[in-house]
Amino acid sequence: MAGNFSIIKRDAGSSARLGRFVTPHGVIETPAFMPVGTQGTVKAVLPRDLREMGCQILLGNTYHLYLRPGHEVVRKLGGLHRFMGWDGPILTDSGGYQVFSLGAMRKISEEGARFQSHLDGSSHLLTPEKAVEIQEALGSDVAMVLDECIAHDAGREYVRESTERTIRWAERCQQARSRRQQMMFGIVQGGMFEDLRRWCAEKMAPMPFDGFAVGGLGVGEGEDLLRSISAFTAALLPEDRPRYLMGVGRPEDMLRAVRAGFDMFDCVIPTRNGRNGTLFTSGGKISIKRAEFADDPRPLDENCGCYACSNFSRAYLRHLFMAAEILASQLNSLHNLYFYHRLLERCREALRAGRTDLWDGEGAYAGL
Repeated sequence: MAGNFSIIKRDAGSSARLGRFVTPHGVIETPAFMPVGTQGTVKAVLPRDLREMGCQILLGNTYHLYLRPGHEVVRKLGGLHRFMGWDGPILTDSGGYQVFSLGAMRKISEEGARFQSHLDGSSHLLTPEKAVEIQEALGSDVAMVLDECIAHDAGREYVRESTERTIRWAERCQQARSRRQQMMFGIVQGGMFEDLRRWCAEKMAPMPFDGFAVGGLGVGEGEDLLRSISAFTAALLPEDRPRYLMGVGRPEDMLRAVRAGFDMFDCVIPTRNGRNGTLFTSGGKISIKRAEFADDPRPLDENCGCYACSNFSRAYLRHLFMAAEILASQLNSLHNLYFYHRLLERCREALRAGRTDLWDGEGAYAGL
């Protein structure tokens, strides 16, 4: 359990740590970013390109792969690694957030989450036991427990009831496990209430999980609450296991979370923004659709070594986007993911060298 993760070095001026997380499909150096491969693919990016940019681990989703193509199909075809042509580590989310996002199409009970498929309206029941069954069929390296993700403005009484249910569901997930080589992370909920976060963490910490995640953030609560609740909760989690901040992925938010002691992150921001023409650079975000780039011969980011920046001009990238060419999504997504991986790689370099003084301000990431 805890032996899968080791802390290599700590930052003297914050709670940041350099770590090493051993999984059945490879070693992950932390802090690390996980591109979101919801349906068994990172949108518009080849596995080959992910490897070349230094991607260490991908995220897949239980809800989507259960509905299509079906977890038994994936099992029959050799598991998710073989199915999607990725031989590195994979973490699968349990589907709790996706069920939450269905709104009126889902109903939560002690048994589990009953929902209507967004594909065809068919009815399904996702229980903790079913979430484990699906993830074991997928064969991911790390499975997440089923939790209830709730609205950021939910009332205290409901948050307490939901948090109690999440704790009970976590216990049921542990009891349902049959593939012990597959690791499992618990998820700490508790809404925007520090005492409920503490209570949930105290209940979760003694359970034999291989790591712990913090959920229910990045759902509209605002920057101040995101920052304070995530840092507060990180300090409650066991130090000898990975800490995963779920679904939070603006560069400045990740840097703050690294300083707070988080080790793993995932978010759709780099790929979704790339497909929409918003690109991250060492000088800040730019929208490639702007007319000023129509005849700009410069690379997107002169400090970036990705394939897009090494071979194409801003003018060409704008042309592709305005022409709605598929290559625009590919190159933009590749660049943004490269930027994210380089950002976390520089965090690791700074920690290794004891130079976290380079983190020179709130939200500052251009100089790292």
